[in-house]
Amino acid sequence: MKAKVYVTLKKSISDPKGTAVKSSLNQLGFQEVKEVRMGKYIEIEMQDMPKEQAKETVQSMCKKLLANEVMETYQIEIMEGEK
Repeated sequence: MKAKVYVTLKKSISDPKGTAVKSSLNQLGFQEVKEVRMGKYIEIEMQDMPKEQAKETVQSMCKKLLANEVMETYQIEIMEGEK
């Protein structure tokens, strides 16, 4: 079983990395880019368990370590049968 976690800054928090990437993309000719938000992608290999239990476990991981809930939001995707 695999958990995928996507962590991004909340919309109310400025994103200097995203701003720098947007600026660089615009300078490279990609004028259609209006905004870039940077984040983290985390894959966690887990032992098999019920999907809801896995999601609750990963939520606990996010709250305790993987995400700063004051500044960041996260999304969790549980993939059953993947290694």
